[in-house]
Amino acid sequence: VLDGRYSSKVEILREFFSEYGLIKYRLFSELQWLKFLLTDLKLAQIEKEDFLKIDRIFKNFNPKACLRVKEIERTTNHDVKALEYYIKEELAACGLHEIKEWVHFGCTSEDINNTAYALMLKEGVKLLNGYYQELLSQIEDKAVHFKSIPMMSRTHGQPASPTTLGKEFINFAWRIRNELKLLANIPIWAKMNGATGNFNAHHFVFPDIDWIAASKRFISRYLELSPLMITTQINPYSHISQILHALIRLSAIVNDLNKDMWGYISIGYFKQKLKSGEIGSSTMPHKVNPIDFENSEGNLGISIAMMEHMAVKLQNSRFQRDLSDSTVLRNLGSVWGYILIGLLSTNKGLSKLDLNAEKIHKDLDENLELLAEPVQTLMRIWGEDNPYEKLKELTRGVKITQEKFDNFIDGLESVDDESKKRMKDLTPAKYIGLAEQLVDEYFASE
Repeated sequence: VLDGRYSSKVEILREFFSEYGLIKYRLFSELQWLKFLLTDLKLAQIEKEDFLKIDRIFKNFNPKACLRVKEIERTTNHDVKALEYYIKEELAACGLHEIKEWVHFGCTSEDINNTAYALMLKEGVKLLNGYYQELLSQIEDKAVHFKSIPMMSRTHGQPASPTTLGKEFINFAWRIRNELKLLANIPIWAKMNGATGNFNAHHFVFPDIDWIAASKRFISRYLELSPLMITTQINPYSHISQILHALIRLSAIVNDLNKDMWGYISIGYFKQKLKSGEIGSSTMPHKVNPIDFENSEGNLGISIAMMEHMAVKLQNSRFQRDLSDSTVLRNLGSVWGYILIGLLSTNKGLSKLDLNAEKIHKDLDENLELLAEPVQTLMRIWGEDNPYEKLKELTRGVKITQEKFDNFIDGLESVDDESKKRMKDLTPAKYIGLAEQLVDEYFASE
């Protein structure tokens, strides 16, 4: 699906969530480690201009070079070792044969893989954040635009105390904004500490070097990630699970929005802007289906299922490591792809909404029983006997007319005339509480 029907939508992910992207990030980690050994630890010496040659190995890496790595892998049957051999070839080709054995020095494959995935995730989160911000902006715009449009609420699918359409949009904006803040504060951990996380080989050959401090400097300065010291052979992936759980919640919130928009279209509160040539049904010409929200719901559902498995699976590895995490991690690109498709579809669906004010007003006008709540609450203040029970008898399960409602109010014995007038003047469209102010409150708290 992702490389067929939806390939154009996820093209932007190929640079990092792909085999090519993974190898490129591995290459960056390997070369940065080599430069660290030469510059920070000074374990070997080269001329200043030779560092430009090392940088060019990464700068010139392209799909053709990637195919060379894969060609070597057919012999090694080991992807990271194949990359090591490729780097050594490139160093020899640019006259740096004497430092080639410092490539991958002290490293286990997971040192390179976990840093590569950390760098990939860092870019991936940044990219998704842009699409979430686009969605958030559109929701906020609609909240402002519809701030004062009264609308009948529905609790349990039944008529309930009115709100405003803008307030309902701002509910989703707040939830998304809150999760994005949490996501932004998740540190992306990386480790560079050898075969079982103890710097065994490092300490054996250079016992005088503070390898713990060196690892921290490398990860924070050369990779700009958060250093992780306490590990087995593999990174425990706590940061990945935290990121995935944040994305699960974000996807669930967007799906809640999808379902509400679908519902509002279904009951006629929104129409959809027509697109010339578009067909809603192969047999029913009249159909204008909410396909964008449905598409998003389906794709985000797949992403949630994958992330729920991955977030738990990545916390488990037998003894000091097994390979079950490796194959799971390769599906991160698919997760990002399904989320991206979902966000694009929701954004598209929102852009096609056209308010049907007549239908919204009609529902309010035809449901005077919505005023049972404020009337019985005011009756309590005046000491009227059994206010809840009286309104229940008047309104539960039936439609009432304005005349019947006014007669009920006139018959109240303890309520003063001014309060009775307030009751009669109230309409469902006016009974929106502080919904408008709450929209303003959201923006004031940004």
